[in-house]
Amino acid sequence: MSDVTRAKQGRSVRTAVRTAKEGFRTWWTRRHDHAPPSSDTGARPLPLERQAGPSVESSLWRMRTTVRDEPGSLAALCTALAGRRVDILSLQTHPLAAGTVDEFLLRAPGELMASELIHAVSLAGGADTWLERADAHDLVDAPTRVLGLAARTALDSAELPLALRQLLGRCTIRQLPATPVGGGRAAQSVPVEGALEDTVMRLRAPDGGVISVERPYLAFTPTEFARARALVELDARLGPRLPHGEDVLTLPEGNEITVRRADERDLEAAKAMHERCSSRTLGLRYHGPVGDADRYLSHLLSPRFGRTLAVQTASGRIVGLGHLLWDGDETEVALMVEDKWQRRGIGGELLERLVSMAVEARCESVYAVTQASNTGMVGAMRGLGLPLDYQIEEGTLVITARLDESASREELSGAGELGRSEAP
Repeated sequence: MSDVTRAKQGRSVRTAVRTAKEGFRTWWTRRHDHAPPSSDTGARPLPLERQAGPSVESSLWRMRTTVRDEPGSLAALCTALAGRRVDILSLQTHPLAAGTVDEFLLRAPGELMASELIHAVSLAGGADTWLERADAHDLVDAPTRVLGLAARTALDSAELPLALRQLLGRCTIRQLPATPVGGGRAAQSVPVEGALEDTVMRLRAPDGGVISVERPYLAFTPTEFARARALVELDARLGPRLPHGEDVLTLPEGNEITVRRADERDLEAAKAMHERCSSRTLGLRYHGPVGDADRYLSHLLSPRFGRTLAVQTASGRIVGLGHLLWDGDETEVALMVEDKWQRRGIGGELLERLVSMAVEARCESVYAVTQASNTGMVGAMRGLGLPLDYQIEEGTLVITARLDESASREELSGAGELGRSEAP
């Protein structure tokens, strides 16, 4: 069915849809969990049934359903939604070989249950329906949202995985290097144009590796695949890049240090810092043979795998590194401060900034892998003032901090310990 035909169908039901538009005033402004429980309607899993507590005036939903590629199918669906007093705020179509996937942003009465909405869509001919709560961020139309993600990616190499996740929703993203750290089997190559297999897409990374994106609960459409591929191509064309800016901090004894973003161009300075560190400091950081530390630096400094902050003295020497690493759908934080500069608040400052970055990236949690004897790291994690979970196994300690999207850097308990002046 052509776009013109579908447009005509949309106009034919405009009157019916208009009847669903009422004076809704309260919008959801907070993202809900997307984990989809099962339903008995034959539809895709649902994340939420009914809002607990007092009834709200309206709720925002994102819905995706497949309809037959024939005249009248979209009209019947829109009429069914109007009959439930559901307002269609936006509509995107994803043509497939058999049928068409329609993606809606809906505003529904607060008392309308997810199962009721799914049932109405099913009776109107919708199949494989999937539903999740939406929030005010979803009110931005798709072209504007994609352009915004492209702008963020253009400014910072580390934004690519985050942009893909925001573009595609809840999914697991892994970047497999062409040459794995520590040896091992290299990632299987993919065609230049990438590969799409239902719930998995694989794209060729700019460094020759593979970017794997998986969303088991909802198959990718060719349109989503094309958008993701365009973001990766943009990233490859622009090459390595970091946002400008640095912060000058004053230590308690009066010395000034600079905190800035770092990447592979800081590899030699980072190696020099490693050479000045004691075996104990290196052992606490890398949890293994000290001689292996330098092999991981290229990976750790790459914006393809996360963000790195460097602490630099007035003479230009790097004395501390902090890493925020994308680990599939989880996020790891790691710190190392040169021995002579420890116990001055540098580690806590780095950790607060990394956690702030994680909050901005809408990460649900961050975890640190260390040793039970590393009291400095344990103390820094406790100093965040966030809920912590601990797991200990054979001397290895994993500390997970649960994040709140509303948290800001100023709300972290250790903020403001060091003096600060902004530098452009």
